[in-house]
Amino acid sequence: QVQLVESGGGLVQAGGSLRLSCAASGRRISNYIMGWFRQAPGKEREFVAAIHWSGATTHYKESVKGRFTMSRDSAKNTVYLQMNSLKPEDTAVYYCAADLYSDYISEQTTDFSSWGQGTQVTVSS
Repeated sequence: QVQLVESGGGLVQAGGSLRLSCAASGRRISNYIMGWFRQAPGKEREFVAAIHWSGATTHYKESVKGRFTMSRDSAKNTVYLQMNSLKPEDTAVYYCAADLYSDYISEQTTDFSSWGQGTQVTVSS
């Protein structure tokens, strides 16, 4: 297993930016597909973004394309989610996750076996 700790959440006005970080320990994240998910109150956890273990490919939820950017710093064993032009509908708890077994990016929560504790993002209108 890999241990994941998210940080960087907070309260921001609509149109603002936040950068989430996910620090990993126990295994090198450059060997795995890493993802970001979010869960709003009363809703199911949903895929936001993922980066392939090669670092060559990223994949985003349609509604965040052009606003969110996922990146990876292998030396720091950390992934990031830069969120710009935030909207109230982006409000949720954001989770970092690792897919330890797949070769291809999946949007399914069931394909990700390691999860962080989550960080709250609140966007006010």
